[in-house]
Amino acid sequence: MKRQVGMLPWAVLGAVLSLVPVASAALPPGRAGEIPTLAPTLAEVTPGVVNIAVISRAQDYDNPLLRDPFFRRFFNLPDPRPTISAGSGVIVDAAQGYVITNHHVIQRADQVVVTTRDRRRFNARLVGSDPGTDIALLKIDADNLKAIPFGDSDALRVGDFVVAIGNPFGLGQTATSGIVSALGRTGLNVEGYEDFIQTDASINPGNSGGALVNLRGELVGINTAIIAPSGGNVGIGFAVPSNMARRVMDQLIRFGEVRRGWLGLTVQDLTPDLAKALGVSLTEGAVVVEVAEGSPAEKAGLKPRDIITSINGRAMRTSSEVRNELGLTPVGERVEIRVLREGKPLTLTARIGEVGGPGGGGVAVPQLAGARLVEVQRGGRPQGVGVVSVERDSEAWRLGLRRGDVIIAVNQKRVASLGELREALKDADRTLALTIVRGDAVLNLIARR
Repeated sequence: MKRQVGMLPWAVLGAVLSLVPVASAALPPGRAGEIPTLAPTLAEVTPGVVNIAVISRAQDYDNPLLRDPFFRRFFNLPDPRPTISAGSGVIVDAAQGYVITNHHVIQRADQVVVTTRDRRRFNARLVGSDPGTDIALLKIDADNLKAIPFGDSDALRVGDFVVAIGNPFGLGQTATSGIVSALGRTGLNVEGYEDFIQTDASINPGNSGGALVNLRGELVGINTAIIAPSGGNVGIGFAVPSNMARRVMDQLIRFGEVRRGWLGLTVQDLTPDLAKALGVSLTEGAVVVEVAEGSPAEKAGLKPRDIITSINGRAMRTSSEVRNELGLTPVGERVEIRVLREGKPLTLTARIGEVGGPGGGGVAVPQLAGARLVEVQRGGRPQGVGVVSVERDSEAWRLGLRRGDVIIAVNQKRVASLGELREALKDADRTLALTIVRGDAVLNLIARR
């Protein structure tokens, strides 16, 4: 299964190995008299890539009564037919049996089966998933697994050679080669936190969750999306950086979800015109536009017009990088923020706060089963609908809602209160798109019913 930008994931199965040659200048030198080859590297890493089969029940009926098993048996109606789709995954911890894949691969799975390179099959347990980064973590009980070691995706440069390994078009395990075409790609209309590695290594439908490795055999990315006007590879594929995937995995192991916090600031890219207006010579950074009253950002001393240049020692070149960094920092942790204020450097320390929201109780709405909701107000006026809690594996959970989210729009229609949310949900037909605020980022969650 491969996510296509603006298109649905594809369903594929298989298990065969092939290799697309790369230019000889990219290949490690072979022994005297031998042709340079990637074969030794691939022999090491391919056992760490698995095929993932996802079994789910197709929802053919809109009437809730027709989804009830007792009602269906009473009227002798057939059960919804099972559907099978597939993607790829990467073994990242052989001892614990942890396998990273994409959230969209297992999003509506009733059963997940992992097939290893040596054709062993295991039922997988979902440890947790994060729609914001499109990363999910599975666990299998198996011996003699081979993991791919994590590499440092921050060390990648445009022009570095990489190999993508996955299961395209049902052909089976396939390795393709290319280079890093670009870094830090955003704005691809994929919901969540975007910091993609772009590569021209052939990535096709079915590669979702597969490995992007460097020539040392280290995992530098998780293949997740393609631009495919013709339905296949056109030399533009995207992968979630391994450093981001690893931070998400750590939280999934610890909490079963990513617990994003809140700093309470709005930022925008530092453009040449904005830099001129602020009287600075910087060409990269993120300008603070607004600081929420009573927020951790305000308590730390951040002010509008501050230019954020680094967080925890990592250079911040864009507003997206600021949102990504803060969005992957657990609640309660301290962050060191370096800013330029009126031309002078300044270092501030802030503690990531828990997403503010009214506590206790909440109400339920049928269309978002499993979630408890409350109105979020500011200055005595409703500003959105907050999610107090979400039952694991419920419809709301599978849609991607998490505790602390604030729903601000349904199918692009602004909602500020519970009443407006209910009316908007009634009007939603086959597609439900929720615009939410999560921490300091705005995300879109989309489901087709």
